[in-house]
Amino acid sequence: MTLAYRFTTTLFFILFKIFFRFKIDGIEKVPPKGGVIVVSNHISHLDPLVIGAAIRKRQSTFMAKRGLFKIPLIGAVVKTFSFPVDRDTPPPSTIKEAVRRLKNGELIVMFPEGGRSRDGSLLDAKRGTGLIAALSGAKVIPAYIDGTNTALPAGAKFISLSKIRIIFGNPIETKGEESGKDFQERIGNDIMKQIRNLKCKIQK
Repeated sequence: MTLAYRFTTTLFFILFKIFFRFKIDGIEKVPPKGGVIVVSNHISHLDPLVIGAAIRKRQSTFMAKRGLFKIPLIGAVVKTFSFPVDRDTPPPSTIKEAVRRLKNGELIVMFPEGGRSRDGSLLDAKRGTGLIAALSGAKVIPAYIDGTNTALPAGAKFISLSKIRIIFGNPIETKGEESGKDFQERIGNDIMKQIRNLKCKIQK
């Protein structure tokens, strides 16, 4: 883990604690080492910061949409902790890069819905998540984020103070399974099912 990454995630953890009463549940379910995929719902631009702050003891690598890398200044920052992906039709090179990183022991964060949900509802998983999980054999840790859509909803220009919470679920094993298309789709469905279960748990 780089010093800059540790400093940044620790800073955001403190800010979230102070201003958003940040609460983290189930962080012990994230393995401390080895290739891991963390999958989460996506409802706000704050979500990557929330996940990074929650898993601050491990450096996370994000799969970010390619357009972000072209924005001046923002693109330079994004490059330090993520690699580009075309959300709708990820090319083989992107899939191979993700699998390579996972087999090298990295923790990769993915938003299986492919983009932000405008109304907070959970969408179907894109095929790429199941494909990467199947090819890498990495453990998949589901997560659900609550409150960021109130703090910074889609289209908002200013941040509102509200409680933010993230909960991590039990690992979804993929190692040793088949890697065909049906299995990839099943993994995607299982991921969204687990995220829905976490949503129900966190909103009780």
